[in-house]
Amino acid sequence: MPVKCCFHRSASRETMTWTESVDTLLANKDGLAAFRTFLKSEFSEENIEFWLACEDFKKTTSSAKIASKAQQIYSDFIQADAPKEINIDFTTRDQITQSISEPSLQCFDDAQRLIYSLMAKDCFPRFLKSEVYKELVNKQQNGNQKRWLPFL
Repeated sequence: MPVKCCFHRSASRETMTWTESVDTLLANKDGLAAFRTFLKSEFSEENIEFWLACEDFKKTTSSAKIASKAQQIYSDFIQADAPKEINIDFTTRDQITQSISEPSLQCFDDAQRLIYSLMAKDCFPRFLKSEVYKELVNKQQNGNQKRWLPFL
């Protein structure tokens, strides 16, 4: 009868799975933190902050909170000269501006899709080539070697 292995996924293996997709990266707490650090270094952290704000917004159940959260997202990321203004096209921005007085949970969906696409096609590949990611992988690989080979 074969013996089943019970080893848990190593931290470095988990870090390597982040290369699979942006979704895998964003679903992992450490991956999200590393990606945020990278975006901050590139002065584009507003993208991940907007995406996360939208994810939180979609979970809102109270209609009173929907209006206030939508207004906060709008003033932080959408309106002209917002402190964390995201780069979206005029049509998308205009649609949100028209709907913000009576927002729905879907009012930011188009903008969120655009920002997700930007992160997936532009930021994510650069992240995987960045020193932030390479250092994290090396650090975790070295840590695993030391755990298994204490004489290193």
